[in-house]
Amino acid sequence: MTTIVPMLAKTHAASAEVRRLTDARKKAILDRLAEVLLENKAQIILENQKDLSRMSPEDPKYDRLTLTEKRIADLASSLNDVADLPDPTGQILLEKSLENGLSIRKIAVPLGVVGVIYESRPNVTIDVTSLCIRSGNAVVLRGGSDAYETNICLIGLIHKVLKEFDINTDAITLLPVNREFVKELLTATRYVDVIIPRGSESLIEFVRKNSLVPTIETGAGVCHTYVETTANLENARNIVVNAKVSRPSVCNSLDTVVVDRAIAAQFLPMLKEDFLKYNVEVFADETAFEILSSVNYPYLQQADEADFGREFLDFKCSVKIVEGFDEALKHIGKYSSRHSEAIISENTEYCLIFQQEIDAAAVYANASTRFTDGGAFGLGAEIGISTQKLHARGPFALEKLVTEKWIVTGEGQVRW
Repeated sequence: MTTIVPMLAKTHAASAEVRRLTDARKKAILDRLAEVLLENKAQIILENQKDLSRMSPEDPKYDRLTLTEKRIADLASSLNDVADLPDPTGQILLEKSLENGLSIRKIAVPLGVVGVIYESRPNVTIDVTSLCIRSGNAVVLRGGSDAYETNICLIGLIHKVLKEFDINTDAITLLPVNREFVKELLTATRYVDVIIPRGSESLIEFVRKNSLVPTIETGAGVCHTYVETTANLENARNIVVNAKVSRPSVCNSLDTVVVDRAIAAQFLPMLKEDFLKYNVEVFADETAFEILSSVNYPYLQQADEADFGREFLDFKCSVKIVEGFDEALKHIGKYSSRHSEAIISENTEYCLIFQQEIDAAAVYANASTRFTDGGAFGLGAEIGISTQKLHARGPFALEKLVTEKWIVTGEGQVRW
């Protein structure tokens, strides 16, 4: 194959078929796909193992790549959840009559063809497919080579379901992993309506610089949790540990713990036992290093500037000691990727100010940043977490996979 243009053209043509699907038919497709995933979970795991065999278990991407029976069951459940959500298309957003007699309506319509570039997360194949079918969009998927066998298997199951419903399988297209085709996708303005990159900062930066197709960024997550002087320290311990170790390879996991100096000597040793269970490597500033050294925490490094503003995606985090609320705001403001940030505090005023002043897609008070997720927010699923401010911010889910169309009806009116 020397070009992917014929594939893109076929998907563009098939998008009209997806756009015309009724609400009931879209629901039925997703519910059937959920059944097919569960019926074929053994085959999915077998193909996934082929991909995993080529990657070191020590690689932070290994967990993202892994599909287990539970994760497949969760994907199936997510398909059912998306099927149960209201159809975002056809909704009347504005309706009025003008003095000249024209009737004007603004309605929600599908974007058309959604292109998604992602790396070693095969669950994205199912999540994106479910959201795009439910919102009446066709989709072009460019997964990473790490998940090639798994994605081929999943696309095969998706196409099986489309055939059962007599729908053109070109509506859901998986592109070859050859890198030379990426720029072709990014410049296919005739066939693709939007590009959504999901992956590393380098991938997002590449798409940002090279795409002629409008792009919605789902950015890297450099997430902070600030433990303020008045915090309930047991709550703070639970939240910090959860945000760091529950699934460190995802973008909503904790990267930096920010702690008020007044409570640092009391709080940081409280993390020792839980962090030891996961061999969490801590990159600590001077004060935090002294405190953790005094309790003989073994996985300890002196932090340098590069350890702040760093997305670890592993059992690693940095610790910054601050002289109160204002310095915490400044530190987070400087290093945040504007994804998810949290404050742990019993001071209601500080919590409100933090949530107002911190510029991020999701801002928490007394809760783990791990909740920044389309499913956890009751949105069914997500394509990613958008850290930009135009069109979508936060979980990029079903209700954002539409645009607007103006429908104008007259009785012969003209304008000179």
